[in-house]
Amino acid sequence: MIKVLVPLAKGFEEIEAVSVIDVLRRAEIEVLVASLDGASLVKGANGITIQTDFEVKDVSASQIDMIVLPGGWGGTYLLADDVNVQNILKEMDEKGKNIGAICAAPFALNKAGVLKSKYTCYPSVEEEMQREGYQGDLSMVVEDENVITSRGPATAICFALSIVKKLKGEEVYKNLKSGVLADFCD
Repeated sequence: MIKVLVPLAKGFEEIEAVSVIDVLRRAEIEVLVASLDGASLVKGANGITIQTDFEVKDVSASQIDMIVLPGGWGGTYLLADDVNVQNILKEMDEKGKNIGAICAAPFALNKAGVLKSKYTCYPSVEEEMQREGYQGDLSMVVEDENVITSRGPATAICFALSIVKKLKGEEVYKNLKSGVLADFCD
């Protein structure tokens, strides 16, 4: 079974994390939800607490097919500073494995040196990264090589569906997209 790691750090954006976890599980993708610090419960930016399965330090790039980072500035800064997350990102990229990030989280990809030349993110985040290639509002989701990025909470379903398309193919993507009434996604 395809396995995707979703690391959660205090201050993560709940809509983005839950949308990704939910949509991927509907596509019969195993989602591994991990904390950075061993806490089994992680509180998001809006006070919603999510239970994790284990710690990021207990996962290696060889065990997963993709890593997906939810945004939220608080969580993003922690993901960008976490040695384990940064090492997994680098190893995933070296192996050509898939990486995803939404909202502020492309900041953590940029710090790891794995963000590709075309990307999108929350509109103010590109200013902090000071990096060319920002696709602005050209698309809700941008895919460049093995990296998929998206803009923010309102694009989370389309982002998750793009991941499904990449990992499970067009047919599963179309069926799931129709099933969740997401015809607005490209």
